[in-house]
This record gives sequence, C-alpha cells and structure tokens, in this order.
Amino acid sequence: MSRASLEKQPAEVARMFDTVAEKYDVTNDVLSLGQDRLWRKATVRAVGARPGEAVLDIAAGTGTSSEPFADAGVQVVPADFSVGMLRVGRRRRPDLPFTAADAMNLPFGDDSFDAVTMSFGLRNVEDPAAALREFLRVTRPGGRLVVCEFSQPTNGAFRQVYVNYLMRALPPIARRTSSNPDSYVYLAESIRAWPDQRGLARTVEEAGWSDVQWRNLTGGIVALHRATKPVA
Repeated sequence: MSRASLEKQPAEVARMFDTVAEKYDVTNDVLSLGQDRLWRKATVRAVGARPGEAVLDIAAGTGTSSEPFADAGVQVVPADFSVGMLRVGRRRRPDLPFTAADAMNLPFGDDSFDAVTMSFGLRNVEDPAAALREFLRVTRPGGRLVVCEFSQPTNGAFRQVYVNYLMRALPPIARRTSSNPDSYVYLAESIRAWPDQRGLARTVEEAGWSDVQWRNLTGGIVALHRATKPVA
C-alpha cells in the first residue's frame, strides 16, 4: 500500500469507523487475541482516576474504554468523532454522556478535566501534535495524560513476525468478523507507519506536556505514554 493511501480526510476516516461500529469490539477482541482487554485495564490503572474526578476519554468508540471509569465512580465523558460509534455506545450504555468531538477542536472549556486519555485513536488524527495541544488545554494544571497506542515491538525478530501478521493475517481475519474488512487494511498500514515509543514521547513533550514516560505492553506492540500538565 502506498503512503498516499494513508492520507484520508477526517470525514473519510469518520465514515470508515461508522461502518465498523456494530462489530468493532468483537473484531478487536479477535484480532488482538484477547490482549485488548489487558491493554484497557493497564490504561485505567495508568490514568489512576479517583471517584469524583473528571476524565475525558477521547476516541472512546462504543464506550468500552469508558465503562471501567464510570463503574468506579469517576465522572467520565466518552467522546468520539464517529457518529456510528456514538450511536452504538449510547445504545450499550445510555447512562454515559457520549459526546461528538474532534480531537483537534474539543467542545470543552479550558482546565475542564483531571485527566485525558486516548486509546488507539491518536494515529487516526490528522494532526496528532495539534490534538495533544488541545488535550493540554482542557486538562487542569497538574492533571494527567495517558495515551495507549500501537507501537514498535522491541525485539527485532518479533517485530518482523508482527509486521507480517498485520499485513498478511489481519485483513483475512477481519473479513470474517468485521462489517467493513477493507478498513482494516488502512488500520494495519497506519499501525506500521506510526512512530516508535521515543518518537511519540518527543511529540508529547513538544506539545507542552511534562514528565513524559512510557511503558511497553506485550513486548512493545502497544505502549502507554503518560505525562503531566505543568503547574504554572
């Protein structure tokens, strides 16, 4: 696939996610061999939200990433730019305040949240750096950012096996489980083209966040980046 095939307009990406919304969670579970559940738990622990705190869960999709926060008494706002995802999420969890939101232009005031988290969505944003600056704006001073995103396996031999899985095995599996399997070709290519752990950490830092750290999950297939908004 050419680099040009990755240059989808935001509206195109939103429509792509609209078409996979109904079976999105099932497909992810199959493609990740169940690892996505562990990644979500690790993200919740990294956010470390306490009851009464406010958390923005951007790119929340159908709300599976938001549910653990809500169930723990955290005031979570699931937000996404895909109307299809929001529709499925509202049907699943009508008690959650699902909100349509563009990561680069959030409909929230300054210093609104104690933490902002985004799982597997930053690489689909047209300008990730702009989104990270917007996350900073809506986070209270001293608040946290946690980004859970696909990354680069740290072992060279395993990295090659992983890339082969993405480009060869993932699309056929998606055809059996997804309502729009062709979209997973784009998703596989976007994962392969995404920067490594250090590269993303640099982008987070340049967006104005401090104390940037990351932790590898599943050998680096996924990385958790955590940062703090400076206190003026």
